[in-house]
Amino acid sequence: MELRQLEYFQMASRLKNITRAAERLNVSQPNITVAIKKLETELGIKLFDRSQKQLSLTPEGNIFLNRIELALRSIQDAVLEVNDYKQLQKGTIKIGIPSMIGAYLFPKIFSSFQQLYPHLDIYLYEEGSMTIREQLERDDLDFGIVIISDASASLQLLPMSRNQIVACIPEKHPLASKNSISINDVANADLIMLKEGSFLRQLVLSKIKRANIMPEIVLESNQIETVKGLIASNVGIAFLLDFIVKGAPGIKAVPFDDPIYVDLGLAWKKDRYISNAAQSFIDFCRNTMKEG
Repeated sequence: MELRQLEYFQMASRLKNITRAAERLNVSQPNITVAIKKLETELGIKLFDRSQKQLSLTPEGNIFLNRIELALRSIQDAVLEVNDYKQLQKGTIKIGIPSMIGAYLFPKIFSSFQQLYPHLDIYLYEEGSMTIREQLERDDLDFGIVIISDASASLQLLPMSRNQIVACIPEKHPLASKNSISINDVANADLIMLKEGSFLRQLVLSKIKRANIMPEIVLESNQIETVKGLIASNVGIAFLLDFIVKGAPGIKAVPFDDPIYVDLGLAWKKDRYISNAAQSFIDFCRNTMKEG
């Protein structure tokens, strides 16, 4: 049994697709197929149920996956720890960032950090806040800059800022004359929403539905500049964080009567080994917060 076989099996299990697993691991599809078949022969069991379109684990495969994920995580941590002794503060950092936060908040953090640690390689992955949390829990990312409200107890959190969700309304829209609005005010409005995987989307939609309102969603996009352009062109109303639309032309940012606040912060997995590279990023963010 080889380590590579276990890694191929783990990725195929997560993605439920051999082709996507091969793309993620940068190997050919036959390599993964052969490795998994050899693993099944060696174990004397079927790991996957191949009778359906989507690859799914057999009960035995599910038990095996749970066991090897712990083993692989321990091996990854051991490699990180050894590399830290060999190359102090040399390494890579994988960070997940929601598009709304990434475009406005992270460039300042990244620029300052890179000046201090130019030898570290930083890889950015743009996803929704909820998707990033899931990737952190699966050990696919080192960090996520996310909305930390209701985050899992398995994540360590470093609060960075508190921001208000505002209704972003075209300047010529009737609601733009208001100083604040209620959820009921948007009952008949055309809405532009962020895509699935966004905590902001989930939070706003849950409030709308609790008010027994059926939302009229005309467009969905995670491209913030596109969303702002659509608002300014009178296509519809969106719900974004206040600092995103501050001073944006053609848009009136209106808070809710009952203000909605969310906390942004840095998140990482509690039980993972923290490399020197990762610790340097935590320390940098913590010091940045102390300095205001």
